[in-house]
Order: sequence, then structure tokens, then C-alpha cells
Amino acid sequence: MMLAAERGAAENTILAYRRDLEAAHEAVGHLATADVAALASLGDTWSGLAASSLARKCSALRQYYGFLVDEGIRTDDPSPALPRPRSQRPLPRLLSHSEVEAFLGRAEEEASGDKPSALRLLALLELLYGSGLRASELVSLPLNAVPRDAPFLTVTGKGGQERMVPVSGRARTALSRWLAVRLGESRFLFPSRGKAGHLTRVWLFQVLRDLAARAGIAPEKVSPHVLRHAFATHLLEGGADLRVLQTLLGHADIATTQIYTHVDSARLVALVNARHPLGEGMRRDEGPGRRGAGPES
Repeated sequence: MMLAAERGAAENTILAYRRDLEAAHEAVGHLATADVAALASLGDTWSGLAASSLARKCSALRQYYGFLVDEGIRTDDPSPALPRPRSQRPLPRLLSHSEVEAFLGRAEEEASGDKPSALRLLALLELLYGSGLRASELVSLPLNAVPRDAPFLTVTGKGGQERMVPVSGRARTALSRWLAVRLGESRFLFPSRGKAGHLTRVWLFQVLRDLAARAGIAPEKVSPHVLRHAFATHLLEGGADLRVLQTLLGHADIATTQIYTHVDSARLVALVNARHPLGEGMRRDEGPGRRGAGPES
């Protein structure tokens, strides 16, 4: 399949596109010969879908017809007749700096001894917030992803793409403590109990919510992805470059990363006010009578 061979798409992505094409086939008949009118009718057929679902289905069809044209199977591309939903990505839920500190503080307090489960949870949490890993990337980390000397992890993300992720000093300390009590011969950094596999995302989701409750944070505010959002948001607030953040998060498209720029709006407004020639800060620096002053002609 073209998605797998040329784009390195993940298996779940390929299956989702297959389902979308099958749904379109059921609605309009044979897709390879469907005309503009048939594709336009999908707007009514799929009118009850969420904007994100409709956008995905239309994307699958546009790629399908682009493939047919590229291969010379069709000479025309009817996909412009597809509905074009205005899908706006939802803003991520956020944790404040104080909430993250309370969260980490509780995990550190519980890991003050040598209890393996507490040390494992602290290591997981430090990697989620300190490196911005996806839940699936974190729970499936192989043991050999943790280097002995370099402060980086080798992470396999969506589509099988590998990237290097820096590990903070705090996370390295937490990892060292976890490795000292980790038992078994599993190839995974965080093995599941009594099995050859690794911890699940569902398990991770639940233990984080349980920890949130113990830390005095509303559990519904917390998930592995929320901590990934906190990593990205707080880096931007600290002045990180958007392209660097894209690399760290493993986003194929910078448009995905740009969703985090909304959280930095207050800092940008303050920067404009302080540094723009017409901003309040620059006018104060100039002093009275200085603005607009110059040699008379």
C-alpha cells in the first residue's frame, strides 16, 4: 500500500484510512469511477459526523484520488467536490507550574524509600513531564533506549520514526533509582508484572489520576497527554523555539506544534508592548519630549 511504502504510515493509520474508504464505497458505490456529483453527496451523508472525523475521511479520499491520478488510472480528480469542514484543533488542557510542582512533589515524597512501584511511578512521571513523551512511547521504551553516558533517549514514535529526546538531570536520577530495583529479564524499561510485555497506557492513565488525587489535584485534569502538553507549554513559556519543540515532540507537521503558541500569547503581548517602537515600554525609555524628536528641517 502506498501509505506504508512511501509515507511510512503506522498500521493504525492504514487501518483507519481503509475503514474510511470502505465507508465511502458503501455510500457512493465504486470509488475508482465515482464522479463529482457522487462525492459532493457525501456532504449530506456524513453531515452528522464530528468535524475531525469528516476531515479525516475526506483526507483519505483526496489521497486515494491523488494516487489514482499519479498512477494514470484516472485523468481527473473529483476530490475538490468533497466537503471541506472547518476543523479547529481543541486547545490542550493545561497544568500550571504550581500543579506540576505539587504533582512531582507528591511522587518524590512517595519515592523517598526503595519501594519499586513508587520509584517506577516517579521515573514515568519525570519522563512524561521532562521529555514530553507520548504515553505509548513511554510504556514501550526498550531497556536499551536508556544510554549509559549520553543524556538522551532513542524514541520510536508514530510511523516508526526515531528521534533523540533529551533527558533532564532529574529524570536521569529517577531512572537510575528505578533501574536499581527493577527485576526480571524483560527487554522493556517498564515491564508488566508476570508477563513478557510492557505496561499499558490504560494502567499509566489510571495511576496518574490516582497520584493526582493524592496530590490534591482534580484527577480529571490529569492524563499522560496533559503532562506532554505541560512539557510543551512550559518550554515555550521559557523561550524555546517552535522548531526545536516540533523535533522534541516528534510532530511531522509544525502546524500540530503551533497549537501550543496560544499559551504564550500573554508573553508575546508583553514583548510587543516593551520592545515595539510604539509600545509603552519604549515610550517610557525615551522619556518626555523624546518621541518624534529629530533635527528640524
